[in-house]
Amino acid sequence: QVHLVESGGGLVQAGGSLRLSCAASGRTFSSYAMGWIRQAPGKEREFVANISQSGGSTYYADSVKGRFTIARDNDKNTVSLQMDSLRREDTAVYYCNAVRFGIRAYWGQGTQVTVSS
Repeated sequence: QVHLVESGGGLVQAGGSLRLSCAASGRTFSSYAMGWIRQAPGKEREFVANISQSGGSTYYADSVKGRFTIARDNDKNTVSLQMDSLRREDTAVYYCNAVRFGIRAYWGQGTQVTVSS
């Protein structure tokens, strides 16, 4: 069992930055790949980024590549998403998730990111 709690969302102007954090409970954190998914109002959930168990491999959606950076700290059981050059279309609820065998097994409650023009 992994319990995930996101933080760091908020309101930011276009072109600005935010850093999301996800704190995980449990002693098996390092056995999970971790990821971020977002959902904008009226839209389906969208993949944002994943990071491997060791942190050595990262994957990004084309829409955020070069602007967002995912990282993890296995000693602190945390994963972060640094979001730079934010755009209005990045407005969404962002969810942290723990991934095992390709399945997003655990989800946080989500944190709202709103980008204004």
